[in-house]
Amino acid sequence: MENQGSRGSWMQSEEHLQFLEEQASGILKFGSGSLLKQGGFGILDENGEVSAAALDTLQNTRMTYCFSLASLNDPQYAAFADHGVKALISTIQDHDNEGWYYTVGGTASGCRKQAYIHAFVALAAATASIAKRKNASVLLEAVVDVIETRFWSEEEGVMLESYDLDWTDLEEYRGANSNMHSVEAFLALAAATEDTKWLKRALRIVERLIHTQAASNNYGVVEHFDKNWNPLKQYNIDNKGDQFRPYGITPGHGFEWSRLLLSLEADLEKAGLVAPDWLLSDATRLFDSAFASGWAADGMPGIVYTVDFDGSPVIPDRMHWVAAEAVAAAAVLYKRTGDQVYEDQYKLLWDYISSYMVDAEKGSWHHNLDELNRPTNRIWSGKPDIYHIFQSLLIPNLPIGGSMAAGLTESKNTFEVLKPL
Repeated sequence: MENQGSRGSWMQSEEHLQFLEEQASGILKFGSGSLLKQGGFGILDENGEVSAAALDTLQNTRMTYCFSLASLNDPQYAAFADHGVKALISTIQDHDNEGWYYTVGGTASGCRKQAYIHAFVALAAATASIAKRKNASVLLEAVVDVIETRFWSEEEGVMLESYDLDWTDLEEYRGANSNMHSVEAFLALAAATEDTKWLKRALRIVERLIHTQAASNNYGVVEHFDKNWNPLKQYNIDNKGDQFRPYGITPGHGFEWSRLLLSLEADLEKAGLVAPDWLLSDATRLFDSAFASGWAADGMPGIVYTVDFDGSPVIPDRMHWVAAEAVAAAAVLYKRTGDQVYEDQYKLLWDYISSYMVDAEKGSWHHNLDELNRPTNRIWSGKPDIYHIFQSLLIPNLPIGGSMAAGLTESKNTFEVLKPL
């Protein structure tokens, strides 16, 4: 399935591969500063120092995930991955009511049990399991049980959004973001458990959110819905810059969905299941729509955070995760289709990232730039997240597929994805 015309391209040039390796090594070392002696990982500031020691579950799942991937290549990161798994099955897990807290020891400790958070627990658990990390199987079994009994709706073919801490008061809202990351988690669960039901569930989510809803909106991803799946186009109009549920359309999610559709297509075929032809066509339309609406939408280089339903920029800030997802999607599309336009966009995006996002002085990438590509903290502060960055550095050298751990394992004997870190 993967187009072989991409061999010998700029994406696979020695100079670019060296850049990816150096960046990956640096980002892991930067992220290593988040390790807390008392357990888990803290939030990092722009200098790579812990700015908040509260156990934020999202941060801990993402760090555990990244270090589990890194451990497949460099044993020094195995202890970091084990450290994260231990925190997730001890302090962060709710042993009274099951599931995982939003955060522990911080001001948001009373937040709801969210599908979004549990999707990342599943991603970390599945990846740590493939990497054979200590107690990963315990974490995997626990999170699968919660997904099965609390979040997955067989009737709707999606993940439900959130509950109170004791699993009462199901939120009526339905969200694309939580379901997008559930697709990502389900692809990892399929690889870890060898159970194809996760691929079938991922396809059901994609059919509803992308092949039905986004397709009817010119492939701009509709983010917010009521319990009957009616679009809520005015959702958060008074809080347009929300970190997780912003108003309008988020081009970054269009890129992310595009990559996930191609990963799902590849994994369905590997499992001997039918991969609908529309997965490829929808993936290209998602990417093209996101690029057309987001790139230089206000006349400046970079991808704006959000646009209105008429395509006008709403939040002009440039987010690091958007650039990372865009360049990763371009890589996968080029590998899948061989279409030169995607390598050209891949190179354009890396040129932009190198010029504006990479912080050569303090490390990692600036997480939030303003409309003039100057660092700001208007929406995100510090540099807590290495997850999007690390993936974007691995994907160009991995086979197309949903589990990066499986991809790293598969690729280990054919080429060096990363040099020893």
